[in-house]
Amino acid sequence: MRNWGKGEDHRYAAWRERYGSAYWWVSLFQVFWLQGALALVVSLPILAAGVGETPSSLGALDRLGAAVWVVGLAFESIGDEQLRRFKRDPANRGRVMDEGLWRYTRHPNYFGDAVAWWGIGLIGLATRLGWIALVGPMVMTFLLVSVSGVAMLEKTIAERRPGYADYVRRTSAFVPLPPNRAAG
Repeated sequence: MRNWGKGEDHRYAAWRERYGSAYWWVSLFQVFWLQGALALVVSLPILAAGVGETPSSLGALDRLGAAVWVVGLAFESIGDEQLRRFKRDPANRGRVMDEGLWRYTRHPNYFGDAVAWWGIGLIGLATRLGWIALVGPMVMTFLLVSVSGVAMLEKTIAERRPGYADYVRRTSAFVPLPPNRAAG
């Protein structure tokens, strides 16, 4: 919903300009095939659960996984809603969001997403192919922290948001921790 009516992702426009007529091949490999392969790897917990026998009842790992998933979804949803409300207020234009969950982590939405995937991984762990179910959450966490989430967003945000460098000094990048008051 937050991107409704905003047009094309700027990265695709840059690719089209950079690669010209080869853009279609680049996008086929870098967007569709790469994302398809990553979706397969990340979905391994679901695939592991799907090939196993249907249990007669839910086990401890199933219940724990469901609880972890709920915590992750809540964290992601609350973080997104807090940011949406913050951005909606014109008085916050150019300011750094450092309230609510954003006080404890610079990326509560990414952290919540990773936690939700670990919940699904725990459910998949209860199957006979269980160990393979942890590959998906590991890859997703790596991507969120080091590739497409935190790392990508933080490359330029300090240039766009005055006060962001101070926010970085006092706030954990990913895992929610109490703010470092000595730094802020």
